[in-house]
Amino acid sequence: MRVAIVDYGMGNLDSVSRAVEECGGRPLVTSDPRDLTAAAAVILPGVGAFAKGMQNIRERGLDEILVDDVARNGVPFLGLCLGMQLLATEGSEGDHSPGLGLVRGRVERINVPGLRVPHIGWNEVHQTREHPLFRSIPSGADFYFVHSYVLRCKDPDDVIATVPYGEDLVAGVARGTVAGLQFHPEKSQRMGFQLLRNFLESAVRKTEPELTFSAPRG
Repeated sequence: MRVAIVDYGMGNLDSVSRAVEECGGRPLVTSDPRDLTAAAAVILPGVGAFAKGMQNIRERGLDEILVDDVARNGVPFLGLCLGMQLLATEGSEGDHSPGLGLVRGRVERINVPGLRVPHIGWNEVHQTREHPLFRSIPSGADFYFVHSYVLRCKDPDDVIATVPYGEDLVAGVARGTVAGLQFHPEKSQRMGFQLLRNFLESAVRKTEPELTFSAPRG
């Protein structure tokens, strides 16, 4: 199964590609829109600032492809770390910028008095509702985080997991076939690889009604 890993000049592409291959997928690191539309699943990784990430995506002509030809066509689409944040309506890191608008919300700097920013290291991820990504993964399992910004969702139903860091920060979101994870599954050992296998399995089941993407309103 071909899995397109979006190359927009920001992200740990090699580690994501190796993890996908280890989990049974055939990864293709690419910035070619034709590869994205032909893939069985798409992963948007990322490390860096929101504004720069969106700038790079737009300059490569990938924003409309990811929204119209991937998300709205029901292709399983997973954002990781910055990639999850770029799913949002807007972000404030590195200057204000509109995001892909697939999940209603704003990305803001973590502001938790007395705690270190960035949030780095292993932390518990608590599932807020059932989702295929977390199949066979217990709520409270540890995953690896590196981030200074957090997605504040407008629709609580889009949140599938949180992480305790002074408050319950959003750690996972999902709307139909579109999902995002604030942590790095490719660096999270056994549980992270189980999650990636679950994502690959979702590509096989992408015709299920529960996985149909609907655009956020407003």
